[in-house]
Amino acid sequence: MKDIIFDLGGVLIDWNPRYLYKKIFSTETEMEWFLGNVCTPQWNTQQDAGRPFNEGIKLLEEKFPEYAFAINFYWTRWEEMLGGAIEGTVDILRELKGRHRHLYALSNWSDETFPIAQKNYEFLKWFDGIVISGEEKLVKPDPRIFTRLLERYHLRAPGCIFIDDNQANISKAADLGFETILFTSPEDLRRTLMSRSVL
Repeated sequence: MKDIIFDLGGVLIDWNPRYLYKKIFSTETEMEWFLGNVCTPQWNTQQDAGRPFNEGIKLLEEKFPEYAFAINFYWTRWEEMLGGAIEGTVDILRELKGRHRHLYALSNWSDETFPIAQKNYEFLKWFDGIVISGEEKLVKPDPRIFTRLLERYHLRAPGCIFIDDNQANISKAADLGFETILFTSPEDLRRTLMSRSVL
């Protein structure tokens, strides 16, 4: 029986900084410029890799002082970036739990903000184990974070199905021997799991 490993953001939890910043900027053009040039995905990844938010924010405030107020909101109003659970995937997770599947999560997420998610989403308690990049100081697709998950929970890659919405992460997991599913929607995930006799 395969163990199932889920990514969280974009698979089970709808997270997007635009949910916050559309409230802050008067035009979509300015919001997109800010997210593409100031609080960029690459900058956010450094927090996912374990850099404290106060350090990341200080670096940007020095470089973009005119956006200091908006930069600071990335931390102080982070919870407003949560768009809610992706209910179709949560339903699948519930069914897998009911079938006594072993469930794990492997997610790029800041260790400072993950407790906020834990407070908001009860289903995070359903996992048999969770590995968060910010706690490990490693981010996917670094193979070391996959190895850490396997070693910590005494798993074997060929005995696991890894589900993620990022192709680079899927490709690395496949290289390491995991069975993989690129997540595009709950409906497609359900069909794929049924075709593999997991659901």
